[in-house]
Amino acid sequence: MRVLLDTQCWLWMHAQPERFSPAALAVIEDTRNQLFFSAAGAWEIAIKYALGMLPLPLPPAEYVPSRMERGDTAPLPVAHEHALRVATFPPHHRDPFDRLLVAQCEAERLHLLTADPQLQPYDIEVIWAI
Repeated sequence: MRVLLDTQCWLWMHAQPERFSPAALAVIEDTRNQLFFSAAGAWEIAIKYALGMLPLPLPPAEYVPSRMERGDTAPLPVAHEHALRVATFPPHHRDPFDRLLVAQCEAERLHLLTADPQLQPYDIEVIWAI
């Protein structure tokens, strides 16, 4: 299975894995699954860190690459197709980061690992983290 972790889940995976449900943890730990982390998530981390909304042990420019080097998630770049697909979504959820992740899941046929109930209305495969 190909799984995109939303930003919150990616952070939990590296700092608070105990927050995941047993089923979500099984998905993460199953080496047959391919896990992805979006450039949109790195962007969200950088913005929230700069605004003082996200404490990290290192600045994002060090934290994100150091965790990515562990090899548990593959990077997923943001393509024009992903960005443009966002315009086709209904306005029921306005978070630009989440909307971009949904677009990536649609375009790349990925499941989304999330704890965010606002993503439920989208027509994508969701794995609930909690």
